[in-house]
Amino acid sequence: MRHHVPIFRTKEKKVMAGAEVIGKEEIREVMEVLKTGVFARYAFDKERQGIWKVRDFERAFAKYCGTPYALGVTSGSSALKVALTALDVGPGDEVICPAFTFMATYEAVLEVGGIPVMADIDDTLNLDPDYIPNKITPRTKAVIPVHMCGAPARMDKILKVAKKHKLFVLEDTAQGLGASFKGKMLGSLGHMGTFSFDHYKTITTGEGGMVITNDLNLYHRAEWYHDHGHDHVSTVSRALDGRTILGFNYRMNEFQGAIGLAQLGKLNRVIAAQRKNQAAVMEMLSVVPKIKFRGMADPEGDSATFLAFNLPHAEQTKAFQNALKEEGLDTVCFKENFWHYLPNWEHFLAKSTAQTKNPFTDKRNGKVNYNRKAIPNAEDLLGRTLVMGISVKMPAARMKAMRKAITNAAKVL
Repeated sequence: MRHHVPIFRTKEKKVMAGAEVIGKEEIREVMEVLKTGVFARYAFDKERQGIWKVRDFERAFAKYCGTPYALGVTSGSSALKVALTALDVGPGDEVICPAFTFMATYEAVLEVGGIPVMADIDDTLNLDPDYIPNKITPRTKAVIPVHMCGAPARMDKILKVAKKHKLFVLEDTAQGLGASFKGKMLGSLGHMGTFSFDHYKTITTGEGGMVITNDLNLYHRAEWYHDHGHDHVSTVSRALDGRTILGFNYRMNEFQGAIGLAQLGKLNRVIAAQRKNQAAVMEMLSVVPKIKFRGMADPEGDSATFLAFNLPHAEQTKAFQNALKEEGLDTVCFKENFWHYLPNWEHFLAKSTAQTKNPFTDKRNGKVNYNRKAIPNAEDLLGRTLVMGISVKMPAARMKAMRKAITNAAKVL
């Protein structure tokens, strides 16, 4: 066994993107909330002394994404559920989702009573537009392209297919904040877009999420639903305002809004650093025989939060991954990952929902296919692909160690 200095210390390994740049700006924003004593999103107008952190975060986020409307919620998972509800997806409806995604994409569809339909991916590692027509039935209502690992899906083709078949497009942009497609920010191209701000995302509020849209009606439905149906008319007290629909509580709190404001102000700097560091690592990997990088629907739109590359055969990929680990450099093979690849979700495949009466037991749903054989591209690509997280802070000593690790590991191929 080689003796080496680990490239990723324990602290560095657990932190990425927004969490790396937490500092005095976040502290200042949170202190403003603490001084008011009002931590709730709505009401207490006099007591809060003009401090409305979630509202300000929503407005700034909408402006960044180029949409008129943004709604802060409790998580990226709840953002998906709120958006699906606004789109009126429910029992009897099917929603096409890629096999490579975080399980919340599928869980959210089940949460509103719909059935998620598994679809294959293409070389971008995102939903394959050409695969969508194969999965459309009379019950298909929406499609969820997921911009995995910070790079865009082929949104032009996805939108074209969806329009032809009159489907809603809900962009799951949990990992794609700061990325774009042909000049438009991800999340803003479909009917609605959702984001996550958990500890591992490009900006973080600990937990938290956002829903964006260009459609006022969809915004209103999302806003009402996320707060028990309140229509948020500011001229009357919260207890006396009107209600159009029933809802639930998915409100973002003022601490999350405060941290989000500070983090959003750093986002361009975060993306720029990631792109610089990703380019440097790609150059290091040029010594690896027959290496290929993931396909890019728009190379200029990659947020560079991750770097994905593949080799011709799964056996080579595994050997290279092991050699990198021996050198202290960790990568992920998502075909073996238990969180982000549907064939590995044992509880999902067992249809083990919390309720015995659930969408899977609805006779209208028939037999939905979640077999590996139905997603040959994912089975092949994800078995040959390694993914590396790109940090904001990658000092020269770390870069030097990475170069040495990659060069040594390449000798096994």
